[in-house]
Amino acid sequence: MSALPSADVSLAPAFSSLVASRSASVVDISTLRIGRDESPEDIELEIAPERDFADRLAWPMRANVRVSQIRDLASGVIVSADGLILTSAHVVAHIDEVQVRLDDGRRFTARVVGADKRTDVGLLKIDATALPVAAIGDSSRLAPGDWVAAISAPFGFHGSVTAGVVSAVDRILAGGGDVPFIQTDVAINPGSSGSPLFDSRGEVIGINSMIYSGSGGYMGLSFAVPINLAMRIATQLRAGGTVRRAHLGVEFQEMTPALAQSFALPKASGALVVRVDAGSPAHAAGLVQGDIVTAFDGIPVSRLTDLLQQVGERVPGDRSRMEVWRRGAQRTVWVTPSEERTAKAAFPPAAAPEWNDGLGLSLGEVSAAQKAQLRLDSGLLVREATGLARSEGIRAGDFIVAVNDLRVDRVEQFKQALSRLPAGRSVALLVMRDMRLAYVAVWLPEQRPTGRASFLRAPTPTRAP
Repeated sequence: MSALPSADVSLAPAFSSLVASRSASVVDISTLRIGRDESPEDIELEIAPERDFADRLAWPMRANVRVSQIRDLASGVIVSADGLILTSAHVVAHIDEVQVRLDDGRRFTARVVGADKRTDVGLLKIDATALPVAAIGDSSRLAPGDWVAAISAPFGFHGSVTAGVVSAVDRILAGGGDVPFIQTDVAINPGSSGSPLFDSRGEVIGINSMIYSGSGGYMGLSFAVPINLAMRIATQLRAGGTVRRAHLGVEFQEMTPALAQSFALPKASGALVVRVDAGSPAHAAGLVQGDIVTAFDGIPVSRLTDLLQQVGERVPGDRSRMEVWRRGAQRTVWVTPSEERTAKAAFPPAAAPEWNDGLGLSLGEVSAAQKAQLRLDSGLLVREATGLARSEGIRAGDFIVAVNDLRVDRVEQFKQALSRLPAGRSVALLVMRDMRLAYVAVWLPEQRPTGRASFLRAPTPTRAP
């Protein structure tokens, strides 16, 4: 008996060299959404300094209001050396804070430049220079069976590499708008959204956007936004924070051989008009239900995605020529698309650090009675944590006991201890929570923002007259 032919493993590309050369352009993203929950059942008890009336103005919210923090993990890819990062729109929409971790370990607070919900493309900006930039490929060259790989941080595992093949191109999904997704079998999980999809040449050809799953986890169906579309959207977001779209006011359907036969069309190609909005540019141009668009500005329309791509690349107000099959004859229709009216998304600015080291800590001194209660020899109460400190898990109600090996008992000591440390490195803060101690490493930004320190001293007791 002859042996069965074995699979030719040489067909699979060696992704190890790809990872070594491209992983530096991939970043981890951590986002934070803040909401207030006033339900008495959900109140979290916190140890707070003794207060009198004179100190109440120092507290920004009522004691029975709990701040809930929703954290999400995602990925992104650097597309410009001055700090532009491409990711998914659903990652950065309606967030209060974005932290970006580079492959070399540096962390930055990012600003949301813009996000386009329609295509799920988001753009971030960090204050950095000379960053490693990803090589951008051409997604139109992809074909089913091509090898691809993703570098991301699923569940926070930095630099994870998964590989597979392109399952299909120009995949239109129900509920996914008119994006011609790239379908792959590359393993994508929470934390991988916004990560780059590389081809075998190490060029980015897509941004991983979603999975199809019945369980919430990976089931072999992953979808990426083609990089040609993502970069076109990113260019508009960078220019104005929003996307200008050509609007025709018409709904199309993919042609099939049976439909082509019904409309006496010689071959099954083109886009079938199923609805025309009254008063729309398509209505003004004379398009009617049952028309079949076979060419747009001289470019043949083989599939519906061809037409959607052509329309998407047009500027509102530019006149275009459409070749239309109607009642067994070809005719020409001229249409001038208008601009689609969309509400510009409002993004809150990234939380500004509250003191001039950029950590984002608001601290208060602890009274002698509290130290005795907590069995503390030293320590400062965290009144509020934002920015890099909150990104590392420090929160209101924690106590900062030491900076590296230097114990701190006064805010001035803390300030002096950090001022002696060089920028661009991490500092170890000894944190106490629920009577337990642990060191937390927080990165000191290379460019420290200047601003007034926000330290709250223990109040001096006063008596009411």
